[in-house]
Amino acid sequence: MPHEHRQQRAKPVSNTKAVSTRNATFQYWETLLGNRTKRNRAGEMIVQGVRPINLVLESDLEVRAVLITHTNRRSPWASETIAAVQATGAASWLVAPELMTELGEKEEEPPELLLIVAIPADDLSRLPISADALFVALDRPASPGNIGSIVRSVDALGGHGVIVTGHAADPYDPRALRASTGSAIMTPTVRLPGIHPALEWIEKLRADGVEIQIVGTAEDGMHDVWDVDLTKPTLLVTGNEHSGMSAAWKEACDVLTRIPMTGHASSLNAANATAAILYEATRQRRTAGRTTH
Repeated sequence: MPHEHRQQRAKPVSNTKAVSTRNATFQYWETLLGNRTKRNRAGEMIVQGVRPINLVLESDLEVRAVLITHTNRRSPWASETIAAVQATGAASWLVAPELMTELGEKEEEPPELLLIVAIPADDLSRLPISADALFVALDRPASPGNIGSIVRSVDALGGHGVIVTGHAADPYDPRALRASTGSAIMTPTVRLPGIHPALEWIEKLRADGVEIQIVGTAEDGMHDVWDVDLTKPTLLVTGNEHSGMSAAWKEACDVLTRIPMTGHASSLNAANATAAILYEATRQRRTAGRTTH
């Protein structure tokens, strides 16, 4: 659904409540943006932006509420989106423009609408298993922006899901969602407290006949990335931005690969390195006549 800038007189929004002050309801929405603990305890995130909102409506994610800027004029896109959300039975809120500007964070003008969306379950069964399965495991990533950028690369380059292990930044942090430009909505992401649930999942897949390999990225990897067979089912592991992969992940890897580099840089950052290897996986699979997604 394209974003139209043409404005039209806003139709009355039925069955809505109004928020015009920084009351408890507004303060709760603020916590969804800035308080990771409360966001995850509530199991809700704020989604903003035309493309991410459109993708939410195409996905199976649960929309719990729509926040609407209180205005006399509204774009056709906003009117259609509000009607679509209300048809699901989600709650509606008319919010004062200055409060919506705060919730929209970096925007100078208030966004026409925001969605309150349920955070999906951290269940590995959400990751689709196929003969060309390609997943990325992020080992203790510290940067929400890097997580979002990697999720975007996974989506763009034929990957099927992301696992985040250990003490890590939150993939549902607004900075991660913005960096993903909507890919976080459509790319299954599962958070795990550590490596062991991921390894148990791998062992179960192997027991079920899925010959999935674990490929780690490291500066001291023994194999150049183009010499590693990435056409088979693969879990690609990217380490922490500063300390690299943990010893446990390194030990679990079947292959440690490196990206051959020239110049004076010793390494790429986590997001760029992951994108480069995902691109090589896509190149190999297309060359081999296999399709992703």
